[in-house]
Amino acid sequence: QQPPQNASRRFFTLSGLKDMTTKYRVTLFSLNLLCYCVILLVNVALILTIIFEEKLHKPMYIFLCNLCFNSLYGTAAFHPKFLFDLLADTHVISYAGCILQVFFIYSYSTTEYSILAVMAYDRYLAICRPLEYHAIMTKQRVVVLVCFSRLVPMTSQTVVMIMTSTLTLCGSHIDKLYCDNWSVLILSCHSTTPNNIVGFCNIVLYFLHALLIMCSYVQLVKFSLKYQERRKKFLQTCMPHLFCLINVTAALLFDVMYARYGSKLMAQSLRNIMAIQFLIIPPLFNPIIYGLNLTQVRKSFLRLSKFNKQLNRLG
Repeated sequence: QQPPQNASRRFFTLSGLKDMTTKYRVTLFSLNLLCYCVILLVNVALILTIIFEEKLHKPMYIFLCNLCFNSLYGTAAFHPKFLFDLLADTHVISYAGCILQVFFIYSYSTTEYSILAVMAYDRYLAICRPLEYHAIMTKQRVVVLVCFSRLVPMTSQTVVMIMTSTLTLCGSHIDKLYCDNWSVLILSCHSTTPNNIVGFCNIVLYFLHALLIMCSYVQLVKFSLKYQERRKKFLQTCMPHLFCLINVTAALLFDVMYARYGSKLMAQSLRNIMAIQFLIIPPLFNPIIYGLNLTQVRKSFLRLSKFNKQLNRLG
């Protein structure tokens, strides 16, 4: 181990790209730049559609808008730095930059889960208790749920990052494309038991989120099988949500489990793909799937697009 160093002067080395050839990096840079531009385009388009279309000022679409905003927030913490590293000869990140990247990526992923839990609750009320829906899902309740989905993950990750930032580190090598909390913890010179306890509490918190979502879907499936008229609503509004949930859960489970118990024999390229797919697939496909599948969103987007084209012609 290296001797302890002053954290304020420390830089971390990211080695996820160490075996990649220059030609492959240029190709990956082009693909990732295109992907990031599409992520920005589709998420901003859906957010603006929901903001400017009064018919979409309903709980489900407000939560969807929150989901798209979270995608922009999370991808901004990864893609610009990753694009820079693809063209750079050295892949380093400052201590402060690493801590901030961990905070943004972790708060993004946990907020994603919180929003999906809120959306599952909303769909349960809309399909299983339609007569009570508007009485329960008031404007005040929507505001509370949106704040819950953002403030709880932010608070929990702030605690995690404060504890991580107090550690004395004896190394500076991170075997990933980006900083993650576990990679920083294993560099600690001393015991990280308090950090592990807080991390376990976070896992329990989001396990409860998963339990809430599972309970909601059990009821949703029961009602959909029982009532023919609700089956279509379930397929239209819940299947995209279920796809997003499965993808995020699989990606986060892989990232958490592999970091702790994974074999180093797995190819670096495969590890890279699995480690970053939750920063690419959900932000890219969530707005596309919801935008295409939800008729009201699709019609509103097309109507606003035509209106903007007419304004441009008049201008």
